[in-house]
Amino acid sequence: MSDVLTQPFRFADPQDLADLRTYVTRAKAVDDGAIRLQASGSVLAAYVCVLRPRLLGEATPTILGLRTMALAEPAQADVTVTLAAVLDRLARAGESDVELPVPPSTVTESWAGVGAPRSGWELLGSLTDSALKDAAQAGMAEVAQIVPDKPGALIVNNARASVWGRDLPGAGGLPTGAAFAALTLGFLGSGEHQLYRAGRWFRLSSPRGHVLARSGAGLGL
Repeated sequence: MSDVLTQPFRFADPQDLADLRTYVTRAKAVDDGAIRLQASGSVLAAYVCVLRPRLLGEATPTILGLRTMALAEPAQADVTVTLAAVLDRLARAGESDVELPVPPSTVTESWAGVGAPRSGWELLGSLTDSALKDAAQAGMAEVAQIVPDKPGALIVNNARASVWGRDLPGAGGLPTGAAFAALTLGFLGSGEHQLYRAGRWFRLSSPRGHVLARSGAGLGL
């Protein structure tokens, strides 16, 4: 993930740049961290982290968001940069702009080194967007009830681990945090998500984006 890209990403459609701005804005509101931009040929994959363990042995699942966009020109790159730096560049873009200058300074994030499988996914079924929304909102309300007005980091982390690490009913072991990610990143509408599994990884997929969730504590493969 140290490939430094000197040329900007050039998108096929200005709407893709606008959609990326919305995606990055939502991700930054959840976790003011980083974004992994992985270009391969004519496709750019943008990964963000919604939930992750922050303390050793913590049971919070690793939950990532993924959106893919078409590039007008083939590119090969894999960089992890701050969400703030990307948002700053997107804020300067006009309605007809199609280029994203890549921030020159990269960052190191443990979650960015954890790669979900590219193949071997087994379809488990589907989940309605309304069911995912209900689960996410119920979990958010539960976390709010657990956490006091002036919580310490340990209390917050324990609350998140307890709620978002819990299996979503009827979803084959999918952490409830995946529903939270789908809601906060704007992936829910009035349709449904296909649910896949490959080993310890789950994937919720819809035309709006994907949620990758790894079951079990820690970030190791």
